[in-house]
Amino acid sequence: MEVRLKILFTSLCHTDLYFWEAKAQDSVFPRILGHEASGIVESVGEGVTDLAPGDHVLPVFTGECKECAHCKSEESNMCSLLRINTDRGVMINDGKTRFSINGKPIYHFVGTSTFSEYTVVHVGCVAKINPLAPLDKVCVLSCGISTGLGATLNVAKPTKGSSVAIFGLGAVGLGAAEGARLAGASRIIGVDLNPSRFEEAKKFGVTEFLNPKDHKKPVQEVIAEMTDGGVDRSVECTGNVNAMISAFECVHDGWGVAVLVGVPHKDAEFKTHPMNLLNERTLKGTFFGNYKPRSDLPSVVEMYMNKELELEKFITHEVPFLEINKAFELMLKGEGLRCIIRM
Repeated sequence: MEVRLKILFTSLCHTDLYFWEAKAQDSVFPRILGHEASGIVESVGEGVTDLAPGDHVLPVFTGECKECAHCKSEESNMCSLLRINTDRGVMINDGKTRFSINGKPIYHFVGTSTFSEYTVVHVGCVAKINPLAPLDKVCVLSCGISTGLGATLNVAKPTKGSSVAIFGLGAVGLGAAEGARLAGASRIIGVDLNPSRFEEAKKFGVTEFLNPKDHKKPVQEVIAEMTDGGVDRSVECTGNVNAMISAFECVHDGWGVAVLVGVPHKDAEFKTHPMNLLNERTLKGTFFGNYKPRSDLPSVVEMYMNKELELEKFITHEVPFLEINKAFELMLKGEGLRCIIRM
């Protein structure tokens, strides 16, 4: 159930940076990072029937076995077999790696390891896409952009003319803003501590900006005043618990929905008064925008092909594989959104 992919383009996502800095506990080493990518099937292993050499694909850090209770549920995309596992550095089939150097194993990363000209991936983590789609653009759909986009379109579901607050204006947050733009939201309020992101965010439909540092009162109170009681929807894309509280408390009572996307610190907790829920606010969480990788990603690619979804504006830099460290430097400085790495 494995396929070998020739990776043509990969982009750098903050998750790669996080594991490269080894801030995560018990880092596996040596390891090939990378997970946001596009490529072509080079060969297929035993049991693979859905893919053939030459197919254009997006490898994905989570999967869809199509057999488990989650895959059979219309509501979930959290496959029991293939959901993301940051600790596992080996293939599921035999518990071994497909990379080695001088007979010693090099470990995999979230089942993808795309910072390599060739990689081996479980078939359930590979989305077959339209062969006409430009791989140097749609590679960004295999992680961050889809995560934000789906959080808005599939989970928050704002109606036409509604108001949406987006917390965090990195690539995921701007993906969420793009979703709000596509849904026809009339006000999209961007919240970020970095004012340099505000100009860029206008391209994604963001109409107003808030920097919590500019206000003495909590940002949720500022938003409530701006919107006559709160926004209709909010999407939290930072992983900061204070932003999570603000995102929940800034939605309107009676109908407001807040969606959490950002991944918090492992010991994080947050508290809010139960009356905030009893007053008919809804708090939801999402993983990868509720997209099932194999079933749903091809249609997201079609949204781009049909010129509904704009991807070019997410791609701010491009480097050859030789200069991959430049992509890391840009992200460390907080410059740009996505840097495409040409393999």
